[in-house]
Amino acid sequence: MYPEQLVAPMRAELTQIGFNELKSADQVDEFMKDHKGTSLVVINSVCGCAAGAARPAVAMSLQNTTKKPSDLTTVFAGADLDAVAKMREYTLPYPPSSPAIALFKDGELVHMIERHHIEGRPAKMIAEHLEQVYEEFC
Repeated sequence: MYPEQLVAPMRAELTQIGFNELKSADQVDEFMKDHKGTSLVVINSVCGCAAGAARPAVAMSLQNTTKKPSDLTTVFAGADLDAVAKMREYTLPYPPSSPAIALFKDGELVHMIERHHIEGRPAKMIAEHLEQVYEEFC
């Protein structure tokens, strides 16, 4: 596990823009149980592509659109192990990936952006893609 002092600033990049953190498997289940509306879930990470692309893309996408998910949620890979494992059950059949960005509608996974869709791509490109996803599902 990563020490909290290392991940705290990375957590803050999302919580400061309105993301709710889920830190346990029970919190994930409670959030997903009978969930209505749209939920953007970021599986956060300490890796460079999370810092350089995923988190900035998510922030940009939310600033640049009028259609937005009703809930913003995050779990942190390498820190909140049980929460991440439980969230990954909800993102099946996709394999474990971090960072990753998932959109749920009424509890059903409707769109998934895996690490290989994030690595090597500029944040602006990912943000524009997310905006299209919000337009379709939110």
